Amino acid sequence: MLIDDIRKANIQAMKDHDQAKRSAYAMVITRYQTLLTSKEGANPGDPDVIRIIQKFVKELEEEKQGYLQAGRAESAAEIDAQLSAVEVFLPKMMGEDEIRAVIASLEDKSIPSVMKHFKANYDGQADMGLVSKIARNG
Repeated sequence: MLIDDIRKANIQAMKDHDQAKRSAYAMVITRYQTLLTSKEGANPGDPDVIRIIQKFVKELEEEKQGYLQAGRAESAAEIDAQLSAVEVFLPKMMGEDEIRAVIASLEDKSIPSVMKHFKANYDGQADMGLVSKIARNG
């Protein structure tokens, strides 16, 4: 599972004394543990971990922009190190051409059907906003 890979990377970051990576991995692991305890017996899978990482990346990007606006380049560089640490665990996102090709291969091209197909088969790999836009505009 993806969370196991992140835990291994966290241990390696501890051994390497890499505080930026360690901080990023610890945050993802903590959020996973919170999700694990809140789902009453359910076992979150890789798509849940991917969503955690995507949300964390978005938060880091916002934090980085705040540091840059405040003129704190050193803090922004630390955020960059955290981003690079967690982004390696994200799947490659589908591009517009790939999304168009999948939509073209579907029998039912209605918006609900397309969205359901992408949610079921490409969760975490496709920007659902982009999928919706392409499905609507062709």
